[in-house]
Amino acid sequence: MTPEKLGLSLRHGSGAGMARRRAMVGASLAAMGSLGVVALYQLGLIAHLPDPPLPGFDADKVHGSAEAYAILSTPDAVLGLGSYAVTAALAAMGAPDRATTRPWIPLALAAKVAFDLAQASRLTLNEVTEQRALSAWSMLTTGATLATAALVVPEARAAARHLIHCKGPFSSHGDGAALTPRPSP
Repeated sequence: MTPEKLGLSLRHGSGAGMARRRAMVGASLAAMGSLGVVALYQLGLIAHLPDPPLPGFDADKVHGSAEAYAILSTPDAVLGLGSYAVTAALAAMGAPDRATTRPWIPLALAAKVAFDLAQASRLTLNEVTEQRALSAWSMLTTGATLATAALVVPEARAAARHLIHCKGPFSSHGDGAALTPRPSP
């Protein structure tokens, strides 16, 4: 598919698969928006993270903790921004029929979303057990991750089914775009 046709199909393509992919990109961007605000705090560009007026919420404590700076001596929100950018790119990548033409893309996206979900779960558990405080900003990121996890399943399933049904010796279409069975001699 030419880049021009790809652009048209991404902007104007219809169907449940494209709607899910757009929703995954939107959820990743929502997570990045939340992480962007946290990064502003972690880097000293803003002095305070607002919290809902509910007991147990203390975003400053959560995002100012030593754990938030422990990986690569970098604020974890900055690392999260890069991570969710990769998730958004994988959701946006490829033509609408990529589950059959490039099944590795939806499978890579599913693996990346599984990583995101594990990381969000680990950080939420840390907030509850170690920090003993919650952050609405983290909850927004975790919610977006949960939504993405639900959305990724149908396309990943279709890609896996496609690969399972392509048994035997494989060849590509010459551009490396897809694996299809070679015709029998």
